[in-house]
Amino acid sequence: MADILKVENLTKTYKSSHGFLTVLDSVNFSIEEGSTFSIVGPSGSGKTTLLGLCAGLDRATSGSVTLNNILLDDLSEDDRAYVRNQHVGFIFQNFQLIPTLTALENVMVPLELRGEKNIKKKSMDLLDKVGLADRFDHYPTQLSGGEQQRVSLARAFSNDPKILFADEPTGNLDTETGEKVERLIFDLNKELGTTLVLVTHDLELASKTQRIIRIKGGKLVSDTAVAQSSAE
Repeated sequence: MADILKVENLTKTYKSSHGFLTVLDSVNFSIEEGSTFSIVGPSGSGKTTLLGLCAGLDRATSGSVTLNNILLDDLSEDDRAYVRNQHVGFIFQNFQLIPTLTALENVMVPLELRGEKNIKKKSMDLLDKVGLADRFDHYPTQLSGGEQQRVSLARAFSNDPKILFADEPTGNLDTETGEKVERLIFDLNKELGTTLVLVTHDLELASKTQRIIRIKGGKLVSDTAVAQSSAE
């Protein structure tokens, strides 16, 4: 299976009042298309920074990121946004829904940006898959946290992404609701053949993916394959 994501000597440094702060230091790994993958580590270890660089949300200080055979390093902001819209889905801990749009309209946004047709039907089908077809006309404030995350999950899959980046997707949810969202993420990911990259503090959730890398102090300290029975 071909690699969908390749990270080489990735380093991110910020200038601070005390000099320079290295958040990521020469990180290397690659991810096979269609696989499930977790990034774990303590708070402040660089996990979310790494996810942002992999998805083209930010630019590295040095090193390179190749996403679906596209080298992101030298692309303009607009070109990186285009790559994300064509190939990437996102789920965030704080949902990031647009408050002035209904559930259906939130799911439709990526499709509208792509200029697709028949987007209402496709978006309703996705809301149905996450069990929210009857809530399509509700605004985010009218939905529970778990419902909002399910809307964001439908939105994340609306552009048929090659790769899904999930940053602490159950971090703001209670245990029962979080488990429902977890099942939906893995079920949809498997059904649609998407590659899953998950950032989490939850080692039990991480163990459900096929591979776990651990980041500490900005460095990759371990890269472990998970027994397939645990990942399913």
